[in-house]
Amino acid sequence: MQYELRTQVIEAKRKTFTNLTARFGDRPASRYEEGSIDIQAVTNFHYRPLWDPEHELYDPTYSALRLTDPYSFTDPRQLYYYPYVTARSHLHEAFASTLSYLESRSLMEKLPEGWKAALAQAVIPMRHYEAGAQMISADGCRFAYGTTIEQCLSYASFDRIGTAQLLSKAGITLDGGTDSLLGAAKTHWLENADLQPLRRYVEQLLIEKDWAVAHVGLDLVDQMLYGLLYAHLDEAALLGGAGGYSLIAQHLSGWFADHRRWVDALYKAWLADAEHGESNRAALAGAVARLLPGATDAVAGVARIIDGHLSVGAEDYVTARSAGLAGLFAKES
Repeated sequence: MQYELRTQVIEAKRKTFTNLTARFGDRPASRYEEGSIDIQAVTNFHYRPLWDPEHELYDPTYSALRLTDPYSFTDPRQLYYYPYVTARSHLHEAFASTLSYLESRSLMEKLPEGWKAALAQAVIPMRHYEAGAQMISADGCRFAYGTTIEQCLSYASFDRIGTAQLLSKAGITLDGGTDSLLGAAKTHWLENADLQPLRRYVEQLLIEKDWAVAHVGLDLVDQMLYGLLYAHLDEAALLGGAGGYSLIAQHLSGWFADHRRWVDALYKAWLADAEHGESNRAALAGAVARLLPGATDAVAGVARIIDGHLSVGAEDYVTARSAGLAGLFAKES
């Protein structure tokens, strides 16, 4: 007896969900679109929040920075849960591999004493900064309007706590496998006078009522701090006999480059919005004018610690980077 195998193709009656067909027409939708577009809760709210009766439970007016259509912004990375988890798993595996290499060659133990002190007092304490950034991003995820924005903030929140864990692992490696350096880093975060401006700035963002303004304020610090610690200091490490730190910094600078893709896209969407573009420009300019001096002072404190041990022009870098940010936003606004 012979058998003949045949393939029968059953055409789908619909190519995607009705809400996406209404928006994009009769075309297949990507997994990202199906899991992101037009799924913000907009009706059937039983009550307004008792702590803020002026707003609905989910309300676009929680921020002065708004989009006429919240889905005019999409994540350039097209991340939904599966590719996000996969990408971050690879990042953490690569970081663990780097730490294993550093430990096998005792490269962290061989760092010059000035570098050890700078990392212990200026870099490892940033695990607490990342923990604060995690809460700011989570707050934005709760109060933002539009799933595409909420997703980015949610993933950023997870990323921040993950970065805090990476810094903790780096601190344990620097300390020869013990966690006593992490306790010292917490003490520096709470008591070191040069870190108090950054700590104060983060705490002020935590109580900022406008989630988008808090996000802008966090981004101002990010652009200076990540550039200082994982680009400027990385370059100095390569030239100063601290290659072990450079191997760590590459992972964090790589994450920040990926993070900036959606942040920059959101700025562009705010400024290009047909209905709210002008008011967004004014709100963005006001937020930057109000927050940039504090952000600069906060990162300058970290730079002072670094220059006190290494003299690598960290304070000059922050001054120049702050001026560049002011000029950039003034041009956009």
